[in-house]
Amino acid sequence: MLPEFPASLYSEPLRFILSDALHQEKTVGMLSGIKVVDLSRVMSGPYCTALLADMGAEVIKIETPGSGDDSRHFGPHVNDYSVYFAQLNRNKKSITLNLKQPEACEVLRKLVADADVVVENFRPGVAKRLGVDYESLSAINPRLVYLSISGFGQSGNLREQPAYDLVIQAMSGLMHITGTPDGDPTCVGESIADMWTGLFGSWSILAALLSRERGGPGRYIDLAMFDAMLALQVTAFSRLLADGKAPMRVGNRHPMTTPVDSFPARDGHVVAVVSHDGAFRKFAAMIGKPELNDDPRFCNKTVRSANVDELKAIISAWTRTHTVEEVLSDCREADIPAGPVWDLATAHRQLQEQSTHMLHAMAHPLCGPMQFMQQPARFSDAPNEAQRDPMLGEHTVEVLKGLGMNDADIEQLKQRQAI
Repeated sequence: MLPEFPASLYSEPLRFILSDALHQEKTVGMLSGIKVVDLSRVMSGPYCTALLADMGAEVIKIETPGSGDDSRHFGPHVNDYSVYFAQLNRNKKSITLNLKQPEACEVLRKLVADADVVVENFRPGVAKRLGVDYESLSAINPRLVYLSISGFGQSGNLREQPAYDLVIQAMSGLMHITGTPDGDPTCVGESIADMWTGLFGSWSILAALLSRERGGPGRYIDLAMFDAMLALQVTAFSRLLADGKAPMRVGNRHPMTTPVDSFPARDGHVVAVVSHDGAFRKFAAMIGKPELNDDPRFCNKTVRSANVDELKAIISAWTRTHTVEEVLSDCREADIPAGPVWDLATAHRQLQEQSTHMLHAMAHPLCGPMQFMQQPARFSDAPNEAQRDPMLGEHTVEVLKGLGMNDADIEQLKQRQAI
């Protein structure tokens, strides 16, 4: 029996579709006509290709017969089906190919012959051993845009090192600057190295496709998770370049501007951004401490940062006597940017109230009612509606017949364990 989901998850303005049909006919998107062969697995590559699929690209996911993408087995599960996999593989088709069999490699070459993009995140050297590297496939299709995602790039002394999100967060310096000054280094509470790399991947593919449409060649893209995470740290890197010292952890506060921090209220926490001296004058008056503007410890941005702990203690003594809403109301009146610290469930409820395009709800054949999160950019005239993720090998026969194979050909591939 399918699980019952709370009705609140699907309240308006979401358009809820309850249907036993498989994939719906998809609204034509801006990338309609772009064919992506997706050899990637787990997170960084699948997130990259999901972003392309959100915009209408045909993404054909290649999976290993029997087991499929490793992430099909990752939790959380509903009815023994991975919700994690479903979110990362929305809008795609799935076919199974055992690339250790030459017949399967031949099928892949036929797929690539009229494809626009290939994405893979094998460890460096694996694609070449399988015969699905850029050199081999671009010989078939010179217009191909080929993205390789890896932990540390295709060359260099770390190229062979296996990499997962936590490893990259640790080695990139991000963990070193995340957490409280007296605490341990802390990872970000999401697989941000995977997600950020996937975002860079989709961006680089689109740039290469645009160049190709303007008469340029197909291209190979070497994208390292390590590089992507270093590129993310603009504020920290600017500090390193300025004084040559590795930035240290500062908790929730901004490393250069004070007070920009989180503060405890009677019933939760709030954040406030007081970005310049003029704003601080208003803020000091708001908390009933106008004399802080003349205090030599706090009278300008530089000295406030030097005395951040003392200033935070004064502000926290005020916020603790107020509720979150009272603090936010005072900040709104004083024109101080501020917000509550929400958990994800609260943020999700707010998203449902204000957004009609990011969340799309539908009936999943195994999980029952499910929401799918889509890319966040709002385009004026290019509506997209999410399709669910594919069952393992769901589109194998469809895709193979599209390549001109008949039932006997497909049966032979099955007998040879190529699909």
